[in-house]
Amino acid sequence: MDLATDLATDLDALPADAAETLALAERLVVRRRQVELEDLRVAAHWAALHSTDPREDPGFVRGRPGADRLVTVGGEGTPKVRELCFHELGIARQVHAQAARALVADVLDLRHRLPLTWARLEALAGDAFVARKVAAKTRDLPLGLVGLVDVAVATVLGRLSAGRVLAIAEAAIIEADVAGHAEKLAAERRRRYVGLSRTDERGLRTVIARVAAGDAVWIDATVDRVADILATRPDLRPEDPGADLTRDELRALAFGWLARPAELLQLLLEVAESVEVEKPEADIDQAPELEPEPEVQTGDPLAESRSTALSQEALDLFRAADLTKLAPSVQLFVHLHQEVLDGTPGVARVEGIGPHLLEQVVGLVAHTRVTVTPVVDLADRHAVDGYEFPQAVRHRARLRMPAEAIPHSGRVTGMRQRIDLDHPTPYDPTGPPKQTGDHNAAPITRTSHRAKTHLGYTVAQVGTTAWAWRTPHGLLRIVDANGTHLVDQKVVAAVTSDDPLERSLARIWWEHCAS
Repeated sequence: MDLATDLATDLDALPADAAETLALAERLVVRRRQVELEDLRVAAHWAALHSTDPREDPGFVRGRPGADRLVTVGGEGTPKVRELCFHELGIARQVHAQAARALVADVLDLRHRLPLTWARLEALAGDAFVARKVAAKTRDLPLGLVGLVDVAVATVLGRLSAGRVLAIAEAAIIEADVAGHAEKLAAERRRRYVGLSRTDERGLRTVIARVAAGDAVWIDATVDRVADILATRPDLRPEDPGADLTRDELRALAFGWLARPAELLQLLLEVAESVEVEKPEADIDQAPELEPEPEVQTGDPLAESRSTALSQEALDLFRAADLTKLAPSVQLFVHLHQEVLDGTPGVARVEGIGPHLLEQVVGLVAHTRVTVTPVVDLADRHAVDGYEFPQAVRHRARLRMPAEAIPHSGRVTGMRQRIDLDHPTPYDPTGPPKQTGDHNAAPITRTSHRAKTHLGYTVAQVGTTAWAWRTPHGLLRIVDANGTHLVDQKVVAAVTSDDPLERSLARIWWEHCAS
């Protein structure tokens, strides 16, 4: 009798006696651990099946961009695995490829770096999720030092709570490599920097910076704000006043303004004054005309730097100005139903932040100037000639599909995420027009794109909102905005049929079921 049958037998006739119920609970712990152990063993076997060098495969083309390769996913001392093998394992396990990769990395670490901890799992004496956390935490430790952690964890795994086991593991990790731990802490504190490249032959340099995340966001927003001003003020770019500058060029010029805060403040104040809401005539204060600042002689020790000096006129404007107008603009993507706006309790999804109540969304935009952009009509269809997807298609594809269009992926496709748009029906340079559009666009990440291209996955788009997948070993899935659906061969055959009428009817049926 297998585990599933044995378990079903127990649960079909739950014991009425409390002691027997507790005995059943104890047996279930053992069975759960046995299933988890088998899960790890299957992952290890999958890794072994994909441990050969793909360059030795028949038909391998050297130098082909994005081709498969061997990578080390575990810690030092673990065998290498083919990089693109995790997608199909993830589909079989109904998880994202990164989750499958993490599982393989953990089991390789347990078997090759933490053998005592692995032995505890094989004896069904501990929980796999605790051992996997230990494997992940010790991945950066050298092979010669990880044994100390292995001994410490194996001694208490299954005997102490998960939290205490992990605390002991963390202490052992520090003890195993005190110098390394101190170096990591110091390294994290020292990772911020601003650097400059050499000046090239055209007089340009590259600024490279690593700063706090919050500072980076505001720098980016301020650069965007100034770039918007420069786009409409050719008089502020005397070197190329008549040129049609790209966005990158405008942002580069705007970045230079950050080095001159006095001039930048005057520019922002001037723009803020020019867009101020009209007031009654009697309340309008006429600002005095600014006089040109005296020329600063180079080398004059008494001359204040242009990057720190503020003229009296600028200071007067600064005191009288509404400082909220100087704040850079940010774009917020909020998804919510009309009923929420009408007062029905509900949840809004804020991209990059998560689910929020309406009053929380109000708090996000409080004390700012809000501009509401029109709702995109997803019923529109758009297609173009050429390989590149236009922005209109990209925007609608991401709105239609909140996650990556690959089976069991939880990766979001928000407007700020880096996601490729793939042609499910491969683009043919000699084929018919209008191959690129809403009807042939699947948002997927770059690694998923590589796996689909090089390993023989097939995918067909079902209308504009679903995609039918077949993996290299024949697993079948349909992915839509509601998640991943396990389907049989008949469904996939219908929605991908060569008969246009059958395919059209099948897709109408699927879209009706999905809605």
